Amino acid sequence: MHKYRSHTCEQLRKENVGETVKISGWVNSVRDHGGIIFIDLRDHYGLTQVVIHPESDFYQGVDSWRVETVICFEGEVVPRVAEAVNPRMSTGEIELVASKMEILGKAKVIPFQVAKDDKAPEHMRLQHRFLDLRKEKLHNNIMLRSKVISAIRAFLTAEGFNEFQTPILAASSPEGARDYLVPSRVHPGKFYALPQAPQQFKQLLMVAGFDRYFQIAPCFRDEDARADRSPGEFYQLDMEMSFVTQEDVFDVLERLLLDIFKTYGNKVVEEDFVRIPYKESMFKYGSDKPDLRIPLEMVEVSDVFDGCGFSAFAGVVKKGGVVRGLKVDGVSEKPRRFFDNMIKEAQGVGAKGLAYIIWKEDGEVKSPIAKFLTEEEIAELAKRTGVQPGGAVFFMADKEKMVHSIGDHIIRTLGEELELIDKNVFKFCWVVDFSMYELDEETGKVEFSHNPFSMPQGGMDDLLNKDPLDILAFQYDIICNGIELSSGAIRNHDPEIMYKAFEIAGYGPEVVEDKFGGMLNAFKHGAPPHGGIAPGVDRMLMLLADVPNIREVIAFPFNQQAQDLMMNAPNEVALKQLEELHIQVVLPQKDEEEEA
Repeated sequence: MHKYRSHTCEQLRKENVGETVKISGWVNSVRDHGGIIFIDLRDHYGLTQVVIHPESDFYQGVDSWRVETVICFEGEVVPRVAEAVNPRMSTGEIELVASKMEILGKAKVIPFQVAKDDKAPEHMRLQHRFLDLRKEKLHNNIMLRSKVISAIRAFLTAEGFNEFQTPILAASSPEGARDYLVPSRVHPGKFYALPQAPQQFKQLLMVAGFDRYFQIAPCFRDEDARADRSPGEFYQLDMEMSFVTQEDVFDVLERLLLDIFKTYGNKVVEEDFVRIPYKESMFKYGSDKPDLRIPLEMVEVSDVFDGCGFSAFAGVVKKGGVVRGLKVDGVSEKPRRFFDNMIKEAQGVGAKGLAYIIWKEDGEVKSPIAKFLTEEEIAELAKRTGVQPGGAVFFMADKEKMVHSIGDHIIRTLGEELELIDKNVFKFCWVVDFSMYELDEETGKVEFSHNPFSMPQGGMDDLLNKDPLDILAFQYDIICNGIELSSGAIRNHDPEIMYKAFEIAGYGPEVVEDKFGGMLNAFKHGAPPHGGIAPGVDRMLMLLADVPNIREVIAFPFNQQAQDLMMNAPNEVALKQLEELHIQVVLPQKDEEEEA
């Protein structure tokens, strides 16, 4: 028999009754039933109940065992009595009567429970992540991650994609988030950067003729944490394809996501990937990451308030601002505090206020602003918004960008508050037709709106003949349940179009050549049309595992301050190491209050 186990803790069944077997694992729980000890032994695969009788020669030592001690048991598989059968366990019809025991790894007193959730604080969980990962839910999340990544690889390989690895030590880029810098020992004063994404390398692979590439790519950005963003490093499914249109990219990713989410998700997957132009998405939902599970949309009502008796809104319109209405059904009988809370929510994201009108079931109109409006104006607002008796309309007035921000927040808040969100469905959408350029509000100059390396939809003709603010790019985002999984684009592979695109944004050819010379040089030697996308693996898993925090699907995450509490990173290094790198550390001065 094997030294440690003949079976895992999940394998034994009724057909094994009478066999002498050996299993090893962690003590999940210990129960004393009138002198007979019952232990649930746990390994990677599952649980088996072990029975220790008082006549066992190791019985006296049981009192000193702690949960999470690693033990090997040998014994006979016996059937459980009928009343002791546990249908919730795959091994619940049998138990192992132990005849031999060997302690393989002693455990100290553990800082928090593993067998049950004792709501340990996150810093403690991260400090002892090796224990945290033993918990069933988190263990399953990490196994889900492995299965999903394997499935992605299998799907894309079958689609003709090739997996390549791109450099981890790269050049620093002035664009995007802050880089993590790596000093060079052999080139004093110079630095590598950990890649924020393999963007340029994957495009160069297309120029090199590899046609279809993918990689489960590590990416590094020195930015603050969010619930859906891990500070430090994250992983994305990096994809690029040659000789493709936007539709080709959509086709592959839609089929991949449907395959993954249907197989590994526990919700209904809507197969219709709605396509929403960027401007429409901002107009209706106040966001380019709309959660289509929430059946609320803003409508334009600026003209109704233009010149009306409600001077606060009329003044906004006169100064070039906008007013949008948001219809909400079935809230006319809500208490006053419901509407007051919505006002506070709006003010919390920078609004000066939030107006509303209620249409009661009996036709009565109630509102703090009704006295400033004519009957005709109120009737037009009802017609424009489609509100019915029993409903209400919230009104937001400000500069358009602020209205977007307010509207997005109020829509999401109402979705949760009124339980409008179907929690048992995955709804995808593409946000498309992003503007190539926008106006800088402070300088009034034209600048790139999003990705400067996207191909303008009309190519050189649009750049030469259209108002820059009317030019759209072949750029797209894929959204699921209000979470952005990825941005992507058909790339600008034509040097002349690239020069012109940057010229419109105020950059001369010398700037383009200085910052992006490597890519330009490649494009001048025959570049195919190409495009791609890079969905975030961590975000996909957060949705599939149905957890609110991305750290619950990463084996060894940083905390919100970008620290690894278990391995004590980042930490100080020896002076000799700094000298080899020709680096001197100058710490920021602490002010007197901090020192006190």
